[in-house]
Amino acid sequence: MAKRSSIEKNKRRIALAAKDLSKRKALKELIMNKNTSIDDRFQAQLKLAKMRRNGARSRIRNRCELTGRPRGFHNRVKLSRIALRELASQGQIPGMNKSSW
Repeated sequence: MAKRSSIEKNKRRIALAAKDLSKRKALKELIMNKNTSIDDRFQAQLKLAKMRRNGARSRIRNRCELTGRPRGFHNRVKLSRIALRELASQGQIPGMNKSSW
C-alpha cells in the first residue's frame, strides 16, 4: 500500500488539472498560433508560467486503484501488476483467464 499522502497529493493534482484544463489549452493555442503578435504570445507564455505546476496534466501519476502503487500500472484495468495478478487468479476480472504466471 502506498503512502496515504502520495495518493491524496495525486488526487489533488487530478482535480487541479481538470480545473485548469480550459485555461491552459487557450493559452497554449495562443502561444502556438503564428499569426498572433510576438508580444501577445510572450504575455501568454508568462501567464502560463505563472499558473500552478500541479495543474499540468504531465504531473499526474498513474496509480493502482486498489493499492495506490505507482509502478507496474496497467492502463486498461487501472491496476498494478500485483493487484491484477491477484484478482485474475481469483477470477474477479471478467474476460481474463486464470493462469499461473
